[in-house]
Amino acid sequence: MSVTSLAAERQFSDLWDFSTTIDLLGYDFVQHALLAMLLLGLIGGLLGPLIVARQMSFAVHGSSELSVTGAAAALLAGFSVNLGGVIGAVLAAAVFGILGNKARERDSVIGVVMAFGLGIGVLFLALYGRIGTGFALLTGQVVSVGLEGLVAIAITTAIVVAVLAVIYRPLLFASTDPRVAQAQGVPVRTLSVVFAIIMGLACAQGVQIIGALLVMSLLITPGAAAARVTANPMRALVLSVIFAEVAAIGGLLMSLAPKLPVSVFVTIISFVIYVVCRIIGSRRVHTTR
Repeated sequence: MSVTSLAAERQFSDLWDFSTTIDLLGYDFVQHALLAMLLLGLIGGLLGPLIVARQMSFAVHGSSELSVTGAAAALLAGFSVNLGGVIGAVLAAAVFGILGNKARERDSVIGVVMAFGLGIGVLFLALYGRIGTGFALLTGQVVSVGLEGLVAIAITTAIVVAVLAVIYRPLLFASTDPRVAQAQGVPVRTLSVVFAIIMGLACAQGVQIIGALLVMSLLITPGAAAARVTANPMRALVLSVIFAEVAAIGGLLMSLAPKLPVSVFVTIISFVIYVVCRIIGSRRVHTTR
């Protein structure tokens, strides 16, 4: 074995010291982070297939970015950053749901609102005077989620699960065939706004944990991957939750030893799952022809 390969192997073993990961699992802050990622994975897995079916991926990005604006406003005003992020994301999602109900209008509405909101967010961060805090909002800080943050995401999870349990069937109908659903008396516009709000709640919690830039890795990618291998809504929902949990928990565990941002590994795992599902889906299409 060459000197170069030996050095690379030693560097790898230093970077991923699995005994360090096991030791860290005994700390409260890591256990809180694991629970937070577990709950975030559940939310992302449940919402993902509906987000994909409703073509709202850009809305997820917009809501997560404007959650940063709300959090920045909270920093400047001196109240809870988590609450500020929730308010910003929910208001943005509600606007997207109300003004962007039609698919042809949605992208332009989201683009206009997001550009304005991000400009205001940059102003708030500049007035606050700590750019490093803004960077933390973009990349996440799961290991510092704390008990308060864990309670917040637990409440959000309960709300999302409860609301989906009530509206899932009509929402699925409205998502797959909105014209027929509206003709059958389904309140399509109301469902659109309600779904946008719970999506905004999920985005706000995701921003606190994995950052605004990478929320899509848990709210979109697992659902998109599941859609590649099955057309059955329930199977897609189950697969989406499994994929999201693997990415969330696996990403956190892989990030502990090298002390790198959890979002790095969450996005890598999510992308690998998507690529594998896309290959499987393509092969099935070829074999059925």
